[in-house]
Amino acid sequence: MNVTATLPSRLAAWRDPVLWSKASDIVAVLIALSLPWSTSLVGIFGVVFVLTMAPTIEWRVFMDSLRRPVSALPIALFALAVVGTLWSDAPWGARSYAIGPLAKLVVLPLLVYHFERSARGMWVFTAFLISCVLMMLMSWLVTLYPGLTLRQFNDERGIFVKNYIDQSQEFALCAIVLAYPVVTLLRKGKTRQALLLAAIAASFILNMAFVIVSRTAMVTLPVMLAVFALLHLRRRTSAIIIGAMIVLAGLAWLASPQLRETIARFSDEYQVYKEENKPTSVGLRLQYWQKSLRFFTEAPVIGHGTGSTRGLFQRASVGFEGSATGYIIDNPHNQTLNVAVQWGSVGIVVLYALWLVHLMLFRGEGLAAWIGLMVVLQNIFSSLFNSHLFDFHEGWMYVLGVGVAAGMVLRAKSAGAAPEPPDTVRS
Repeated sequence: MNVTATLPSRLAAWRDPVLWSKASDIVAVLIALSLPWSTSLVGIFGVVFVLTMAPTIEWRVFMDSLRRPVSALPIALFALAVVGTLWSDAPWGARSYAIGPLAKLVVLPLLVYHFERSARGMWVFTAFLISCVLMMLMSWLVTLYPGLTLRQFNDERGIFVKNYIDQSQEFALCAIVLAYPVVTLLRKGKTRQALLLAAIAASFILNMAFVIVSRTAMVTLPVMLAVFALLHLRRRTSAIIIGAMIVLAGLAWLASPQLRETIARFSDEYQVYKEENKPTSVGLRLQYWQKSLRFFTEAPVIGHGTGSTRGLFQRASVGFEGSATGYIIDNPHNQTLNVAVQWGSVGIVVLYALWLVHLMLFRGEGLAAWIGLMVVLQNIFSSLFNSHLFDFHEGWMYVLGVGVAAGMVLRAKSAGAAPEPPDTVRS
């Protein structure tokens, strides 16, 4: 065998952008598969995705892509966090640590650029759905056999790994996203496929009703359902479906002690907080929000700087140790306030511009646009009660969902692909 003769061909294969592009597709699929299960794997595959993408980049086209608002605004928010370290009075360790949650936003423009050229974007969403279905099955098993859980402390019913907030976000997103292809398939007369997807969506809902659900998901799920009815169903059909959902919700309320307990905790925790100043979940959030608003008014333009939140809460807790008022945190559990405290009105403008631009991109028809729209809406509404854009799991759901969907939508536009007729999903 002539090793010298085969060496150039091997080098050519190694430099082949088609192979590298497919490798990037596979790594993106691996990110989607691992997201419901592992934080470490997502971080590793995120780095690998950047490395596999590098050989395929056409730099002039790539730089033009970064100038578009869909890609520029995530970078701008990350850059603001970096620059915000200059006026923060927090220790440098706290400043650099606070930058970390925003670093994943830099991957979003890379996903947009890659999947604007790749035709395999739906692989990623299919992988995420499959992974969530497997997680849902494990949730049922852990409910029946609690010893199967991998959590160190088995304090959350039906949770195999991670926590009930992350799991509820996944299940709620999958359930609502599946509504679009279900209606589309029914419209085309493909009843069997539609029933299969409807059964999967119903399984996610049943798991949240009878096993465990986060209160954030309970708030965002009806909003997302209403958006679906408004955009993709006729008024009569919407009224029928909404009526059916109300009836089903009532039945779930009667049949599920878990659901009743979750809802009842709202008022119980508020009462305990108001009467005894004890640190309940509801009470603590109210405390975080009140203090964060005060911190924002003290530095309304550029905020207190990156990583300053914990120090502000520490100073505000003096004299209130042991009560809800004395709790110290570095996350006010509201995305807007999290940004406002650190980067003031400038940060709020960038954050809201990012959400708005991404919403506007997904106004069209098609499954990719629908997925992107639901990812953005879920993030916006769940961020009323959490800092989900900065949180690891929900933040990666946003980066992956918006990045891939945006690339697919832009690819369809640049290719001159005709959008689906408006009545394609009307039923």
